[in-house]
Amino acid sequence: MTKESPVVSYECSHGLAQLRIDNPPVNALSQGVRQGILDALDQAAADGAAAIVISCVGRSFISGADIKEIGQPPREPQLPEVMARLEASAIPVVAVLHGHALGGGLEIALACHYRIAAAGTRLGLPELKLGIIPGAGGTQRLPRLIGLAPALDMITTSKPVTAEKALKLGLINAIIDGDPAKKDFVETAIHWTADHALSREQHPRISEIRMQPSDADLDALATARKRASRKPDVLAPRYLCDALEAAFTLPFADGLARERELFVECRDSPQSAAFRHLFFAERQAAKLPVKPANPVEKIASAAVIGGGTMGRGIAINLLDTGLPVTLLEVDEERVSMAQDALQKHYQASVSRGRMSDAQATERLARLSLVTDYEQLNTVDLAIEAVFEDMAVKSQVLKQLDAVCKPGAILASNTSYQDINQLAAVTKRPDAVVGMHYFSPANIMKLLEIVRGDATSPEVMQQVLDIGKACGKIPVISGVCYGFIGNRINRRLQQQAQFCLLEGATPAEVDAAMEAFGMAMGPLAVGDLAGLDIGYMARQALSDEEKGDPRTYWIPDNLVESGRLGQKSGQGYYRYKEADRKRSEDPEVSAVVEAASKHFGYERASLAPEEIVERLLLAVVNEAARLLTEGIAARPGDVDIVYVNGYGFPAHKGGVMYWAEGLGSQTVHDKLQHYWQKSGDESLKPAQALVELAASGRGLSDLGV
Repeated sequence: MTKESPVVSYECSHGLAQLRIDNPPVNALSQGVRQGILDALDQAAADGAAAIVISCVGRSFISGADIKEIGQPPREPQLPEVMARLEASAIPVVAVLHGHALGGGLEIALACHYRIAAAGTRLGLPELKLGIIPGAGGTQRLPRLIGLAPALDMITTSKPVTAEKALKLGLINAIIDGDPAKKDFVETAIHWTADHALSREQHPRISEIRMQPSDADLDALATARKRASRKPDVLAPRYLCDALEAAFTLPFADGLARERELFVECRDSPQSAAFRHLFFAERQAAKLPVKPANPVEKIASAAVIGGGTMGRGIAINLLDTGLPVTLLEVDEERVSMAQDALQKHYQASVSRGRMSDAQATERLARLSLVTDYEQLNTVDLAIEAVFEDMAVKSQVLKQLDAVCKPGAILASNTSYQDINQLAAVTKRPDAVVGMHYFSPANIMKLLEIVRGDATSPEVMQQVLDIGKACGKIPVISGVCYGFIGNRINRRLQQQAQFCLLEGATPAEVDAAMEAFGMAMGPLAVGDLAGLDIGYMARQALSDEEKGDPRTYWIPDNLVESGRLGQKSGQGYYRYKEADRKRSEDPEVSAVVEAASKHFGYERASLAPEEIVERLLLAVVNEAARLLTEGIAARPGDVDIVYVNGYGFPAHKGGVMYWAEGLGSQTVHDKLQHYWQKSGDESLKPAQALVELAASGRGLSDLGV
């Protein structure tokens, strides 16, 4: 017989029941899907089916829970009930996976008796990204099936594994041939079911596996606990360890109850709300304001101009994505240096077990190193990564414009320069775009894509697509000095200087921000990047462009005395050569006190709360201005940039989300107070914030 529901179809033929989920775009486990599965199980029992095959229509198997339901009143049936019914079924259930099986989707598969997948399927439990842990048996079934250490790695990294690796781990029973988009794929799955599931009297239930963790498993769990303890205010990583421990210390039913208890606490926490905000903000950030009118071609080859640290990082990112990459340097000596550095990178990746020898060899085989621009005449995308100087970058863009084929995109990896000015030196301004990578470019997720006045929607879409393919989190920015990230972060750095002048020490500023949750304090970041970088950039600016001299007097004096940061062993701090551990330095204290005297400050201690508020509200104030100008489209765009590029704690949702929690009136009043206290004009409340406070609206109303 055949039975239909809005999102789940059921058919039983020759004793084999087929359950097909069709809930686009990702077959999320909505209430309708959950109920449809239970109804189908009942129908299969009534039909006397010998086996049940669960598959999905579209590009993917179930890719997780319906995130729109998180934070809403629970709707029956809940997912644990569905899992229990699946595993308890007297009729063997086979999950047929393709595309992605993520989160609740993988948990559904784990509750089935058998799991088979199309080649290339990716399986994972990425719940930590949403500030929660798996809550429908994932922490209890996965370690029983593949072992505690591999399960811990899958969940803590949030990285899906391929079907091929899943087969080696024992996560799936088989990889089957066929195109998941065609009917014969499901028919192949049915044949596998007939050959394997129907031939057995007993069908495996993961809940019945007894866990016996090895010493390596327990060491991995202890390491994860230690890592989680470094951020004691972040719930999910700690609760994950508790749930995984319950998998081998408690009976299965009790372990499920413990997992659910921990899941619910995470789900209902402010942290999960913050993570969900970032999840939706990330989806929105890459949306074009104007969609392409013409079909968009896929970028199939790329060139990178400049083999320094940034250029090599971009090349690695592109190579790891599968593209052929041509790296151009000015002479053979620099080509040789770049080649050696890239080979060492891949050798190190092999030695650390991150890839095989064959994978490293294959990547390097797609790399060409050249000195002649003419050899870039066939690439689809050329990215310049040369010195941060307008004249130098303009010359490179001119040369690329002369040799690159029609339709090739010319991109500038600039942190500050005017994309419109760079586009103007070419005959293809519509194909010029900014691609601001963050260092190290092969690791940092953020990619600011800067839209010039003439950049076409088609080019923007191509760059967005390649950014996503490279594993980046793309955010679109308009043209201004510093774009979104560096423009707002400059205000934080400047406010840190005011705090030093008024009485704080570098260690007090950094400690306050790190206690708040920032990955690193702003002055320590300056030492890491190199104080000379900002110093050299300022030398190219006029006094007016440099701004208030109080905001750079201290770092300029440090650089001029030879204190360049970690690279010289001393900057705002002294650094031990062996481990680069930082310590306070009386010489820096003397420079700071001299600056206070120079500008007429009476030094007084600042509370950590004031330091945090001043630095972050300076960022919020500048963000309000750039949102008004249309540089960023939404406050969520600012949050994505600041979390992924500047170390703002993700569990607080981003700097604008944090400020939204304070309320627009409080933000306005605090800025007003600190502006009057410090005399720093950048703290004068932006007009947009004045209007929000007066109307009682929130910061989420800024932008488009």
